[in-house]
Amino acid sequence: MTCLAVLGAGKIGGEVAYLASILGLVDRLIIYDVNKEFLNAQVRDLMHTGLDIGIETDPWSAKEADICIFSAGFPRDPTVKTRADLLRVNLPVARQCSKPLHDYDGVLITVTNPMDPNNYFFWEHTGIDAGRCIGFGGQLDSARFALALKERGIRGRGWVIGDHGEHQVPVFSSLQEGVETAVREEILGEVKSASMEVIRGKGGTVFGPAWHLAEMIRMIRDDARALVTCSCILKGEYGIEGCSLGVPARIGRNGIHTIEEWELDDWEAGRMKEAAAYVQQLCQRTDD
Repeated sequence: MTCLAVLGAGKIGGEVAYLASILGLVDRLIIYDVNKEFLNAQVRDLMHTGLDIGIETDPWSAKEADICIFSAGFPRDPTVKTRADLLRVNLPVARQCSKPLHDYDGVLITVTNPMDPNNYFFWEHTGIDAGRCIGFGGQLDSARFALALKERGIRGRGWVIGDHGEHQVPVFSSLQEGVETAVREEILGEVKSASMEVIRGKGGTVFGPAWHLAEMIRMIRDDARALVTCSCILKGEYGIEGCSLGVPARIGRNGIHTIEEWELDDWEAGRMKEAAAYVQQLCQRTDD
């Protein structure tokens, strides 16, 4: 049996709870939201599917879950310039949600923006092992990058590392053909702004994040050790420490099985260094 806890039952959290349930990825669901009326409505809506799955709403039960998703907090909207601008309002939410998770021995997936510093906060303040703290965003950014490549007829798989925000690093060096710097910059701009097109049109991203989160839940449940890019607590990998940052990692039952260190070209390495410096200073602010 697999138990999933979702802290924050809004657009993404609610959709992930629904997807994980209907896809048969979990047998027990713990779902919580500070808005009690909304939470009750989400639970009743899930129950009306007729699925034979246990649903609970006590956040302190999250410690019993095999996988816990932190998706609570204020979402990005058209008035929020960057994800990092949400740190001040969402850090108190992370602090509150961290209370039931002290010494948690399941796998935590951090979704709430700014994701990288929030993921670092949970590792630093809960006692959860670094390998069990996974920041979500790399799969989504990589899918957006892959779409930009496909639209230009550029072959190869799209991977994005760096932060889940303004300092994303699309990996062009692994593609089957070279891409000029001007085209790289153009694609990078598209990938960074991809979410805002959706946010302006419908108020928030839902389908993309929820699908990739469901896939990550599957990887963990099945101990797939599949390769994805996700935010990991770095302790010297890529010459970086003191932050959580997007890198390629193999994900399985115990969380991060291994982190792969790819050889980056100069364009990528320079931007990875910038991403690390930027996220490190955000992570330092989580101690304020």
